[in-house]
Amino acid sequence: MGDPPPEPPLRPRSPSAPLSTPPTQVRSQLEEKENKKFPVFKAVSFKSQVVAGTNYFIKVHVGDEDFVHLRVFKSLPHENKPLTLSDYQTNKAKHDELSYF
Repeated sequence: MGDPPPEPPLRPRSPSAPLSTPPTQVRSQLEEKENKKFPVFKAVSFKSQVVAGTNYFIKVHVGDEDFVHLRVFKSLPHENKPLTLSDYQTNKAKHDELSYF
């Protein structure tokens, strides 16, 4: 058996590109999982990865010096599904690089 195929590459995106503001449904999904409300929820950067849909890796400022990294999945248009918070990482700093997780 060989090695599994590598993950598709992550492409850096500018904060002014689409999805610069994480949608409300993703914020509410994170707040529910963390059982807390975030005073601030502002995307500062993101990367995208094309799969059978698109994974967005988003660095979000959530107040003070706190950041979270989100992995949000956007299904293909014909599937007509809402954005899904696939995974997230807390306790991130502004200088932490976004990478696949």
